[in-house]
Amino acid sequence: MAEERGPEDGGGGGGGDGVLLYYKYAPVPDIDALVRLYESNCRSLGLLGRVRVGPDGVNVTVGGKLSSLDEHIATMKSNCLFDGTDFKLACCDGPADDRISRECGFTSLSVRVVKELVTFIPHPLLKSPSISNAGKHLSAAEFHSVLHNSAGDVDSKGSVQHKQLLLLDARNLYETRIGMFQSPNAETLNPGIRQYSDLPAWIDKHSERLRNNRVLMYCTGGIRCEMASAYLRSKGAGFDNVYQLFGGIQRYLEQFPDGGFFKGKNFVFDYRVSVGSQDVTVMGSCLLCGTSFDDYSSRCRCTYCRMLVLVCKDCKKSSSVYVCELCQRHRSECDPRPSMGDDELLSELSSDLSGPSSMPRFLSSCSTLGQWKLRILCLHGFRQNALGFKGRTASLAKKLKDIAELVYVDAPHEVPFIYQPRSTGDIDETTCSTQQPPPSWSCKKKFAWLVSPTSSSCLEGPGWEMANQPFDPLQYKEQTGGFNESYAFLKEFCSRMGPFDGILGFSQGQFAVLCSGFSLLPYQRSIRCPSLHVYGSSKGRDRQVACQVSIELVGKFDQGCSVVVEHDMGHIIPTQAPYIDQIRDFLRQFLHKPFQCFKGHIDPCIIS
Repeated sequence: MAEERGPEDGGGGGGGDGVLLYYKYAPVPDIDALVRLYESNCRSLGLLGRVRVGPDGVNVTVGGKLSSLDEHIATMKSNCLFDGTDFKLACCDGPADDRISRECGFTSLSVRVVKELVTFIPHPLLKSPSISNAGKHLSAAEFHSVLHNSAGDVDSKGSVQHKQLLLLDARNLYETRIGMFQSPNAETLNPGIRQYSDLPAWIDKHSERLRNNRVLMYCTGGIRCEMASAYLRSKGAGFDNVYQLFGGIQRYLEQFPDGGFFKGKNFVFDYRVSVGSQDVTVMGSCLLCGTSFDDYSSRCRCTYCRMLVLVCKDCKKSSSVYVCELCQRHRSECDPRPSMGDDELLSELSSDLSGPSSMPRFLSSCSTLGQWKLRILCLHGFRQNALGFKGRTASLAKKLKDIAELVYVDAPHEVPFIYQPRSTGDIDETTCSTQQPPPSWSCKKKFAWLVSPTSSSCLEGPGWEMANQPFDPLQYKEQTGGFNESYAFLKEFCSRMGPFDGILGFSQGQFAVLCSGFSLLPYQRSIRCPSLHVYGSSKGRDRQVACQVSIELVGKFDQGCSVVVEHDMGHIIPTQAPYIDQIRDFLRQFLHKPFQCFKGHIDPCIIS
């Protein structure tokens, strides 16, 4: 366990290394001035890490020489804004793993202005609770005393003696897997959430379980409990007895180096990865083989949601694909349909798209109740790949990050590389090399969902094909083959990766959020499916997909079911105002349940 020092320990750190964590909730009168102070002070002292400054305070995790950290603390203490701040300073060795340092943000100094210190309510239209209503602070000794004797009187009122004591862990699932509080006198509630912004939904769902009981809340260093306890208390009558561990697990382990009621290790968000006590109990276990294991230094992540998972060294050698507990649970909750023959495919798709369920059933599984962020499956355009499409939509993903998670996948049809040499009149001695294609090993594979029926559906070997004719801007009219293979591929993919709330497709036809979309199948009935259509206007210079065919696709959807974003920017997905605002407004409608905006019986958990 790294040696912890409180603010009362003062200087004398010498030349050793350490990590400093602290936060302060207080109105910041001049954000720009405070940012400049952090920039100049931390850089002059050689401190690395993360500084977040917002109108409601600061949240800081930095590392460096102990003498420099002591000097930084002294500077902050001279500012009245930091009166009463709990500076948590840990003496420890410097980063042993450069990869972990990069992932934890300890290879540089990042000072950023944020709207709020921790994102508790991800929905942009809802406000986080007031910190002034946060639960009462309990020192580590007080917290321990209450756990030791559940009949103890927390607030010196006899009325609380008969209430049940509940321990509420405000951390994420991967943190709780290596360590948590356990007491025979209290029931520990572990929400099992992937991220902190999922906690409000869990509290809402279990509010009756928490009502009229004593709730002791804890987290790593205390900051998450401030907001979470305020949210719980904001629910009114029956939520008066909410308390939080001041200084979090970190201060508790300082006070009780043998671990006390805390078993295992405390996960931390810096290069230390985790901090233990004198108790060597291993709480975690390998995701794959189940053996006792609690070392996150390998930084293994779920293949699907990217959450940290515990994988022992032996299993890491034999596998590189991991599915976390939450994704496994969601997968078991899905009910993928049995496989069908190709002759059934088209008739089933037609009935599904025009029937009450509004989407093919393999995509219609409801998201987890209370989910605050939409999961959207993104399908790239012709002759692209998932990685390239992710890069092209990086701006879109960034601007939607508070309401949607974008998931990318390669299409099943690999297509050959194509090149077209310049005409003879354009060639001279300096441009002769343009006649030759680049080496195939330097190019990324390209894929398609739909291909020409007369072309090979896959690349039989490396190399390039010379274009037989100039680029045809309406080539999509010839891309009508390979539908059955793509449908079966997506069905299997969604059974593993789903559920999804909707689909975004680019320049490929009938999808949910249709960007330069076009109609492929001759549907006779209108499609009762909420849809967003994004395409270039007649003046939009979209050379790949004609504006008129995208307009015709809109007409295939039930009236009142479609939203159109028409822009003049060519064959792209626009991310500037006012277009991005229209896209966000469309997606926001699906963040609340129940949903009854569109005509007909629309599944409230489906976005398309």
